[in-house]
Parts: sequence; structure tokens; C-alpha cells
Amino acid sequence: MDLFDSNTAERTNLPRNMIENSMFEEEPDVVDLAKDSNTFPAFSTLDPDEVAYEPRSSRLLVRGLGENDMDDDEEDCESSARLLGMSFMNRSSAHRSNSSPYIRQSPPRTCSRPSACTMVVCVLVLVIVASLVMVMYLLPGCTFTRAGCPKSNKTAPLEPVYPNSTNGELFPWAELRLPHSIQPLSYELTLTPDLDNMTFTGRTVIKMSVLHSTKRIVLHAANLNITKAMFKLGDGQAHDVTVLEYKPRQQIAVKFPEELKTGQQCVLIFDYSANLSHTYDGFYNSSYTDKDGNKRVLAATQFEPLSARKAFPCFDEPSFKATFLIRINRKPSYMTLSNMPQAKTTPISNTLMQDEFEKTNVNMSTYLVAFIVGNFTSVSSNATGTNVSVYSIPEKKEQTGFALATASKLLQFYNGFFEIEYPLKKLDLVAIPDFLAGAMENWGLITFRETTLLLDSNSSHLEKQVVASVIAHELAHQWFGNLVTMSWWNDLWLNEGFATYMEYMSLQEILPNLDTGNLFLSVRFRAMDKDALNSSHPVSTEVNTPEQVEEMFDSVSYEKGASILLMLNASLPKEQQFKKGIIQYLNTYSGSNTETENLWNSLTQVSTPPQNISEMMSSWTSQKGFPLVTVSRKGDQVTLSQEPFLLTSDNTTQKSRLWNIPITYVNDSCSLALECRQMYTLKYKTENLKVPESVKWLKLNYKNTGFYIVDYGNDGWNALIEALSKNISVLTPEDRASLIYNIFALSRLGRVPFQQVLHLLNSMSGETEPSPVTEALLQLNSIYRLLDKRQESGLAARMKAYILNHFGSLMKNQSWGEEQSLSKQELRSALVSTACILNEESCTDQAKSLFKKYHDSNFTIKIPGDLQQAVFTVAAQSEDDWETLLELYTATTYDAEKRKMLKGLASTQDPRHIAWILKAGLNGDIIQTQELPLIINTVCNGFAGYLFAWDFIQVNWDRLIEKFPVGSFAIQTIVKSTTSQFSTQAHLDQVQAFFSSLKQRGSQMRSVQEALETIRLNKRWMESNLKAFGKWH
Repeated sequence: MDLFDSNTAERTNLPRNMIENSMFEEEPDVVDLAKDSNTFPAFSTLDPDEVAYEPRSSRLLVRGLGENDMDDDEEDCESSARLLGMSFMNRSSAHRSNSSPYIRQSPPRTCSRPSACTMVVCVLVLVIVASLVMVMYLLPGCTFTRAGCPKSNKTAPLEPVYPNSTNGELFPWAELRLPHSIQPLSYELTLTPDLDNMTFTGRTVIKMSVLHSTKRIVLHAANLNITKAMFKLGDGQAHDVTVLEYKPRQQIAVKFPEELKTGQQCVLIFDYSANLSHTYDGFYNSSYTDKDGNKRVLAATQFEPLSARKAFPCFDEPSFKATFLIRINRKPSYMTLSNMPQAKTTPISNTLMQDEFEKTNVNMSTYLVAFIVGNFTSVSSNATGTNVSVYSIPEKKEQTGFALATASKLLQFYNGFFEIEYPLKKLDLVAIPDFLAGAMENWGLITFRETTLLLDSNSSHLEKQVVASVIAHELAHQWFGNLVTMSWWNDLWLNEGFATYMEYMSLQEILPNLDTGNLFLSVRFRAMDKDALNSSHPVSTEVNTPEQVEEMFDSVSYEKGASILLMLNASLPKEQQFKKGIIQYLNTYSGSNTETENLWNSLTQVSTPPQNISEMMSSWTSQKGFPLVTVSRKGDQVTLSQEPFLLTSDNTTQKSRLWNIPITYVNDSCSLALECRQMYTLKYKTENLKVPESVKWLKLNYKNTGFYIVDYGNDGWNALIEALSKNISVLTPEDRASLIYNIFALSRLGRVPFQQVLHLLNSMSGETEPSPVTEALLQLNSIYRLLDKRQESGLAARMKAYILNHFGSLMKNQSWGEEQSLSKQELRSALVSTACILNEESCTDQAKSLFKKYHDSNFTIKIPGDLQQAVFTVAAQSEDDWETLLELYTATTYDAEKRKMLKGLASTQDPRHIAWILKAGLNGDIIQTQELPLIINTVCNGFAGYLFAWDFIQVNWDRLIEKFPVGSFAIQTIVKSTTSQFSTQAHLDQVQAFFSSLKQRGSQMRSVQEALETIRLNKRWMESNLKAFGKWH
């Protein structure tokens, strides 16, 4: 899934006994009740799943006492003896009467008292005797040995602790993940959506195989009203069964009086009804307004990660792959699409037609199933035997050409690159008018936002770059994710990291004019921003709640995953070795599920000379963060040392963590060509390498292909700054951008004074390449906004003056006409946007003039695509032009342009307009709710809006999480946007208090921890640098 723009208190929902038991870690029980049936004949046999997942707390139930540091046999016997002793004592005291005539007389004072020692011994003897009597009385024939009591007690065994289902009956499963006793083989789905009443009915037939003997089948269903359920075993007759439901985990179950035996096949049939979802997941309704002003409705699906269960009962985990045969009943005025080609259409009544699709010829995970009901038109072509089609609403058919051509080229490229043909007969790309994610890789039916698929004939190269990147990402998923799927969401990066890497690599091959290299460099920097936080997570990390599943869709899984693949590819000794390894991986695991280690093993198998890839790469996937490499030099000896790059010092973090780092470096004798690159693997805390004493400087991390930051020390930085001031072209543009990112990061860490940052920027005063300029502008603008929001107006004015002075000549040299070069468009867009946001007079005058021409020509004179954002932002600062822009927004059908208009509208500094646009985005009438995260992000960038937005999300939090799942990328974006520019203790306290009050409604989200950490870091940086800024001239 492409995100584009791209733990809750679950325990509170459990019965009290489950809450208490959940405090203990899980591990197999000492007593294997499933296997040792002779010892405990009264116990029913347990599923292998139940043995595997039995909580440690079950020891308390079997043993009756807490855990002690002794071996298991001793513990069991001693526990039994203690229980018997306590029982005897309780029984004795219960029979004792307060009115007993046997009253103890005081002994004569002349008698000597027994010693304390004698009394203790007597009491112990009495207790032992009493215990033995009770043993003989209660457990005849039991001999206490280390082997315990071989004969069973006739006391009924304690049942495992399960939650209550909705009808009050015990639900037969107590884990988030389903048991693996049952494997679904095939689904037959028949759905009848009613788009007038926004409901649907369905029948699901699931054929299954029993992998382990069991008395239950547990699967998923959410918000489905199951009206009838039937079960059939083998060739037997189908009969009604009762369905139990446990809503907190969205699970349903059927229990059986007799065991289903290993190897048997069975069928479950469900009839049900439900409402079409009003959010953006499951089987949801959507609408748009056609060219005549009429409202049109449609229904579409978005199942990743956990929402197939909202459309049909299913085993909704990635590892439960099966085939699917789908039928959809619809009115004749609609059309339908699904993963496979349509097989036939049959009239079933005067008002309904049934579209039946071919059975999938591949096993699929449930999250890849898709179907759509609506009115679409298409354009098609044939690419190496596959029918490729792009669908849109009728009014936008002319905007599908670029997507069709790009998808056809990419399909041919991937077929050749992976040496595995795309396995389905057709590939549809559908632009959905109301769609939250950037796109979704459903096998054979990829769904997109209109903004990420459709382009008009006047679109700029930058707009084409966006669309091509999303298409490339989703097509790569047809192999990485669909053909080979991660076993569980903890390894989501195997899907998303690969697709992200392949999107950039493929476009550099087939559409080099789109220059995606700079884009990939920028997203690697942003991934490091997130991963530098202590609240980050490993690429492959434990996932135990639905919210944690949602939170895996972040820049660590996507961009960091892609970055470490780039680093690995760049470090392998032979050019095609990485390609051979991933082909080996795809061939070995085609149609199945994998874990991270499977990928490393495939790459190891093809490595020449032999190399343990797992040993090298596990340090990058199993621990969060990345290393800081420090360089020091004395003569011909260079010392390299590594440590975690930690913006927040945390005593619980292991600072001894090490990475296996493929260091690349160049020097002043040869620094530009790939042949100049030298390599060294840094495995330990500190290592040395030798260079000629004549070398004046070293630049590590050639073209920033490695995922680490470098500190050159004062002498090393000065040498690089001196070299760049003499000849800026002595390093590649990527390396210059890398230096800028590194020095800002080190300043944030406190390792480099901000004055050194300015020295580096001043040495690049002649910079004209997009990647260094855009990175410098991004970093400086971020500091300017922090100063501005902190109301340090004097210092903010100095930062503004520095930016306009440093980049002023470059800004003024930009033209305002059409520009064909994409790199020049990138540069111009960044410079003009910054100049206009900072109210540079000549920039705002040009923008106003261009908007006036656009308006006066009745919008026939087009604004160049890379300048539209700056022009619309300036226009929105005027009351009249804001209203004009709003009218344009509601009327235009060009989605890329429409989105820029929306960002312009949201950039207003008028409080009334800010309040209106936030409310309109939430209501979803004039502005689709899918755009609300973008609106909030844009509003927060302005001085007038950031406090508005923070108040808005506090007031409307419950409505927000109704529309966007807790932990989802949309919620992550909203939390980050509204908090990332706070830098005071007061705001830190506010944010902490608000999110703490949410409890299970979001308080445990990782994005909340990131927000709090970011505010603390902003506060620390400001307090450390405000004094220095005050002396800045």
C-alpha cells in the first residue's frame, strides 16, 4: 500500500480474571496437558494451538501457588503438601468451638516454662503429623516422590480462562492471532450491495482443511449480522451451527462436540447483512458529483490491514492464503470489478444482475481481495499478454493516458527483471473519487486516489513523477507482497520496503527523465528523521495489537526498509548479485509467506564470494535507529568509531549496540565517479584504516547510499568546508546534500555548534543543484517556523533575512514561464515557494500577477505546474482571491491542480477561513474527508493556524478516530502536524495531558510518544541555541 502525502488499553475490555492473567508473559506450560493424557485422564485433549499459546499464568491455576525458584517436580510436590497442610489447619479451626468446656488452666507458677526452642519443635512436629494424617485421609495410595502423584485426583480439572462471547458463553480462544488448526482452501463470496440504502447482504462459503485435531474453528468477522450459519464435514449433510462472537478482537467461533480430525475437510457457510462502511476501510460507500451536478454513489473496498473481516467472515491474517470466487449482484445501471476477469453475467430478477468472476488462479491473502460497484469508463492496452486497463469516472477518461502507458511499461520491466511473469490475466488500475490511502495493491485490481493516477495533458514533470512513482510502487507489490507475502505484520517491510525500493529503481531504468534519484534521496533523509527518535522501532518488530498493526505503516517500514536494501545492493561485490538474490527469494517462496531471515538466506545462497548476508543485515532490521560514525585522523591512520545516533539519551537504551556498516568513502584525489568509491566494513566499536598521508580530506557515505550519519570532527569538517568553498563541484550533488543533512542532524544532537552549520552553507553559496538547495531550505525553514511559533519575532526575522540573503540571487534568477527540465522545476518550485511564504516582495508580486492573468482569461491561461502551489498560496492570503480559489476548487476536474488549490486555501492566515476549512474537511461535504490530514498539516505551517489546529483535534478527537483508525497513517500525520512545532514546557504539558486522557482511544500510540519526544527535543534545541542566535549578525 502506498501511504502518499502521503497500544491501546485492550485489557480493559477483558474479564477481570483475564486482565490479571495477562500480566504474565507467555510460554509453554510445564505440564503439557495435550500430550500427557495418561497422567490426567479426566482432562480433555487440547489443540496444539492451545498448548503453544497457553499463558504462563495457567501455572498458577494448576499448581495453586505462586512460582518459586525450584525445579518443576519439587515445586509440584511441595505445593501439594502446603495445600494439604493449610487445608488441615483451616478444617481444625473451623471445628473449634468458642464455648468449649475444656478451658486451659494457668499452670502453677512454680513450674518451669518450656524453652522457646522446645515449643517451636513441638509445633513443627504437630503440623507434620497433621499433614501426614490429611495425606492419608485425602490421597490414599499417593506416594510423594520427585515424580509426583501418578494417580489422578478425582477433582474436576480447572478450565483454561477464556473471555465471554456476546451471548455470555465462553469464547474458545484468547489470543489476537488465530489458531493454526484450520487452513482455509477456498472462498465463495456472493454479495448484494444496496447503494440506495447503503447496506449489503452476503453469503460466504469457506472450504477448509483440518491441520490439527480440534473442537473449534475460530476466524474473523466485524460488524456483520450473521443470520444463519451451517457446517458440513466431508461429504456429510450441512447442519446449522451456533456462532459465538468476541467483539473486542473481531473474532467469531464455532465449537463442536466431537473433534475434527487431522486431514479432514469441512465447509462453513455464513449468511449475513451489514451496513456499507462510512469510513475508508472494509466495504465502504463513496460518492462524487458529476459534471451536471448530480450526486453519484459507488461502493469500493480497502481491506489492508485488518478490514476484509468487515465485508465477509474470513481468516483475516496474511498467512491464511486461499483461492476466491466472487459473485456480485447489482442493478443494471452499475458495473462491477474484482481481482479476476468477469466470467459471466446472469439476470437473477427484474432488478438485479449477477456478475461472476473467474476463480483466482493464485492463493491470496484476504487483505488483497477487492471489488468495486459503480460507474466507470476505461482505456486498455495489451502488455506481454496481460490486459492492462485504467478506470476512472466518465468525466475524467481523458486523464488516464499517462497512467496506462506507464503501467504497461512497468509491467513489462518487472516481468523481465524478476524473471517471473505476472500471473493474472488482467491488471486494472482504478481511480476512486474518495480514497484515503495513496493506492492499494489488490492483486489484479489496484485502487488509487484520483490525484495519484490521473493527469491532464498540461501536467508538469513533477506531477508525472508523483503518479509514476505510485504506479511503480503498486506494480512492484504484485510480486513483493502478493506473490510472496510476509507471514505477519511485524515483517511488513518485506512488502513495503521492497516496493518502495523498486519504485525508484524501476523508474530510473524506464523513465530516467523523471529523475527519481533526488526524490529517493530526500525520503531517505526523512526516514532518518523519524528513526533518530528513541520512540522509533526496529524495521522488524513485535506486533501484538490492531493499533500496532496500523502503526507499522510508517516511514520505517517503507523508506528505511528501502534504504537498507539500497545500502545492501551498493555494498555487494558483484553488480547483479542483489538481483539474483531477490529472484531466488521470489522463486523459492512463490505463493507462500516469509520472514526477514528467508530473504537474507536467499541472498546468502547466491553470494559470490560466499558472504553471510544475515550476519550483516540483521543488525539493521532487529534494532531501532542507526549509527553515528565518527572519523578522526592522524597522519595516514584513520580511526572510525560507531555509536547509536540518539537524539534523546535513554539509560535503558543499550549504547553498546553495534551495526555491521558497509562504509564507502572518497577523497580529494578522486571523488565523483563510482570507480572512486572505496569500501570498508565497520563491525566493531572502533577500527582503523590507512590512507595516504597526501589525502587532504575524506567524504564518507558516497552518494548517501548508507543509512548512517558521519561526524568528521572539527578538523574534518573544516577540510571539507575549505574544499567546497574553492570548488563546489568537488563532490557530487548527492554528497553535498548529504553533508547538509548530516551537519544539521549533528547540530540537533549538540555535537556541532550552529555556527559550523552556517560555515558549511556559506561554503556552498554558489549551489544550484536541486538536492542540496532543497535540503538546506527545508532545514532552515523548519528552524524559522520554530522561532516564529515560539514568538521569537526578532530571531525569526534574522532567520528570514538569512534565507533570503543566502538564496536571494538564485530566487531572483528563476523564470515564471514554462520549464521543461524536471531538475529545474524541482529547484524553482522550492525556491519560489520559500520566497513567497517569507513574503519576499518580488515573488508575491509575480504570483499575484500570474493569478490575475489566470482569472481574467477565464482560467484558460495555465499556470506552470511547478509554480501553481506558490501562486495559489499567495492568492489565498487575499479575501477576494480566497473566495475565487474556493469556487475554482469546487469546479475543477483536474485533481493534481485541485489538491494544490486546497493547500492554498488551507494556508490562509484568516482565522475565520481557517476555522471553516477545518470544519469542512471534517464534515466531508464540500471537501472530502480524505483530505483532512493534508488540510491540518498545511494549516499548522502557518502562524495563525497551528494553535487553531491543536484545539480542533482536541475537540474533535472522537470524530477523527471514527473516520481514521487509531494508529493509522492518517492519525499519525495529524498527531505529528499539530505538535511537531511546539517547543515550550507549557505546550509539552498540554500535549501530554490530552493524550493521557484518551486511554484506549489513542494514548498508547507510538506517534504520541514521538510527539512528546519531538517537543522535548525542540525545547532543548531552542534553549541551547537561543543565546547563540541572539549574538548572530
